[in-house]
Amino acid sequence: MRNLALSDEILLKIEKPARYIGNEVNSVMKDKEQVDIRFAMCFPDVYEIGMSHLGIQIIYDMLNSFEDTWCERVYSPWPDLDAIMRKENIPLFALESQEPLKDFDFLGITIQYEMCYTNILQVIDLAQIPLMAKDRTEEHPIVIGGGPCAYNPEPIADFFDIFYIGEGETQYRNLLDLYKECKAKNMSRTEFLAFAAKIPGLYVPQFYEVSYKEDGTIASFTPTREGIPTKIMKEIVKDVTNTYYPEKPVVPFIKCTQDRVVLEIQRGCTRGCRFCQAGQLYRPVRERDVEMLKEYAVKMLANTGHEEISLSSLSSSDYSKLEELVNFLIEECNEKKINISLPSLRIDAFSLDVMEKVQDVKKSSLTFAPEAGSQRLRNVINKGLTEEVILNGSKLAFEGGWTRVKLYFMLGLPTETEEDIRGIAELSNKIAATFYETVPKEKRNGKVQIVASTSFFIPKPFTPFQWAPQCTKEQFLDKAYLTKRSIMEQLNQKSIKYNWHEADASVMEGILARGDRKVAEVILKAYQKGCIYDAWAEYYQNDIWMQTFEECGIDIGFYTTRERDLDEIFPWDFIDCGVTKEFLKREWLQATKEEVTKNCYLECNACGAARFGCGVCVEPRNKKDGANDEA
Repeated sequence: MRNLALSDEILLKIEKPARYIGNEVNSVMKDKEQVDIRFAMCFPDVYEIGMSHLGIQIIYDMLNSFEDTWCERVYSPWPDLDAIMRKENIPLFALESQEPLKDFDFLGITIQYEMCYTNILQVIDLAQIPLMAKDRTEEHPIVIGGGPCAYNPEPIADFFDIFYIGEGETQYRNLLDLYKECKAKNMSRTEFLAFAAKIPGLYVPQFYEVSYKEDGTIASFTPTREGIPTKIMKEIVKDVTNTYYPEKPVVPFIKCTQDRVVLEIQRGCTRGCRFCQAGQLYRPVRERDVEMLKEYAVKMLANTGHEEISLSSLSSSDYSKLEELVNFLIEECNEKKINISLPSLRIDAFSLDVMEKVQDVKKSSLTFAPEAGSQRLRNVINKGLTEEVILNGSKLAFEGGWTRVKLYFMLGLPTETEEDIRGIAELSNKIAATFYETVPKEKRNGKVQIVASTSFFIPKPFTPFQWAPQCTKEQFLDKAYLTKRSIMEQLNQKSIKYNWHEADASVMEGILARGDRKVAEVILKAYQKGCIYDAWAEYYQNDIWMQTFEECGIDIGFYTTRERDLDEIFPWDFIDCGVTKEFLKREWLQATKEEVTKNCYLECNACGAARFGCGVCVEPRNKKDGANDEA
């Protein structure tokens, strides 16, 4: 009989107790006596966010397909339960068995976002596992991190035993076999980790030493043991069709951020936007076979009862069999009254035709991501989207009955001028004007609604902009105010609504994104002072963070506003993400000259990813017509 970790009394006191009881449809139950390895997979945010994450669903499904392994799930307790667990000394537990994480063999944590770093410490701490990797003994689980933030693991290196660099489907079996072998031979934790450090794609921070120059930049980063690689190459799934994918994803009890079946149609992106980390990390583009996708779509809908299916990709319009897949889904889903969600589409005639078939036009809005207000700045960031394409897409949409348009921009991009910022307002105004020019008065159902949103630019590792300085909080806010004023000066200002992101949180994200091991002390102290759920505006405590940086003697400007030398050693340079530093350097210099780089489908740009010998790198170069137009 499975006993819940939390008493009825506690469950009645907290918000949404269904977050913590497990036993959802398709959750995997095994006999713990019949498995060799217990693995807890954690998303360090609230249940509703974590349950929407495809990566964890894939790893959960894969690990549970191994007879000797039972993978369970855990999420960050919401602050109401966090307080009770600390007061009552209740150890954090996994959902399936309701048993404490401290009794597991592995605690795997996916690291999707820098602002979740204190939540990682919350999970480890509530699990009653020592926060610092050096303080753990044979009694404690191996704490392993993966996901996009693992590509600069240094700010949180002190808290992890292992980082898995790259896609999770390739090396876990080898790691688990090694663990069983070391356990059978009674090897120590350190001996196991020393062997693990030799598995491709695995980084064990305790076996690497960093030294610094007088100016605070890195002098060297070297392994401290023989046989451990100086450079760690990312892991990549070459054949994304014949690999693990969940036929029966877990169905949550409560409404989640994305309460739907998610079908990943391809990995990677060929567009080469210079601010986009994902576009570099997941190269080369690899497509899933359309017949496999059709089969999985049918099975997943039947196995979950979900009423919506979403096609997941960084750029859905680039999937070569999109039309065939969408037509199949329309036929399949129309009978069952299932909605189809198509994010990341270019706004062209085909896409609008598809959206008209699959969406309720009255309820949906159209989304463009121009990212910059002027063509000059769009060239700098290599966003292959012209004003003509945007206005033409808007015209087609308005003719099709759409009346709401969402526009996404960034402020603080490299080389940005006042004219570029004013361009955001001017472009928003032109789109509004297009509506009034396109739709006759008698056919209008009220005003057009243009929602312009700006986030603040944050330079990320493994992008051409990793050398770029970031704005201060004050500069960001000045830019937002200028944008707002410029919108208020436009003829169609009443049709335009403007939103902007928090400036202080953007600066904090910038510090953590390009931080080194010195930042770990600040993260630990901020957590000990009560910082958790930093990704949630209502919980983020900027004053505590700033005060803690000061106490630790760490200069924020070193990580944000400082311009980097082209030959500086970065904290993440020991990782090989497939894209070479020389290529990124070339792209950075081309950005400063406002030069555009072609889409990979049109021309190979020698980024380095061809060495994997798969995907777009081995496909015909002319696969996509018009591959340089996007929205």
